[in-house]
Amino acid sequence: MSEKETRQSGGSPEASGVTVRDIQELIRRKEEIEAQIRANYDVLESQKGIGMNEPLVDCEGYPRADVDLHQVRTARHNIVCLQNDHKAVMKQVQEALHQLHARNKEKQARDLAEAHREAVSHGLGQSQDLSPAQAFATGNSISPGSPASIAGLQVDDEIVESGSVNTQNFQSLQNIGSVVQHSEGKPLNVTVIRRGEKYQLRLVPARWAGKGLLGCNIIPLQR
Repeated sequence: MSEKETRQSGGSPEASGVTVRDIQELIRRKEEIEAQIRANYDVLESQKGIGMNEPLVDCEGYPRADVDLHQVRTARHNIVCLQNDHKAVMKQVQEALHQLHARNKEKQARDLAEAHREAVSHGLGQSQDLSPAQAFATGNSISPGSPASIAGLQVDDEIVESGSVNTQNFQSLQNIGSVVQHSEGKPLNVTVIRRGEKYQLRLVPARWAGKGLLGCNIIPLQR
């Protein structure tokens, strides 16, 4: 939902619920603004390489005849406005990422509590403690703003389960890649071990500003 639509509906971005798609749309808008800024700077460059601050009058105080004054003034005005727009969009991106991280942390806590209750109700708590799940891979880099980062995945998290892939059926990273490709835009349950604690994450593979659908580098663990 755009800022304009949010104002019209009378709700805040937090109330309407920020999604990964919202952040992707903001990033797309940011890139559009950056392209427009570059285009206007190209206009200035075409006018004798004039910049944002060079005078538009000659040494005698008359309007310069060697440049298109209207084009220069228009390009300068556009750049100032677009830079303000860029600053506003970057602020929206930061706020949206903050809200999404906060919501994911709350959901992670709820999921952990629910998983614990289910384990106790089925008498599995003790057996899980005695036979902890073995991790088969880990993430050694996470790109900021990526789907993996938004889901809460951290560097050195040990992956126990990624969708249908687990320790028992994991053979190579192609197993994970296949699941990710078939889960684009769909929530993927990921279980990780972090400093001895087990965490349940909800990862949504999606197109974003960087490469791939996750924005992280996963390597197999050597046991």
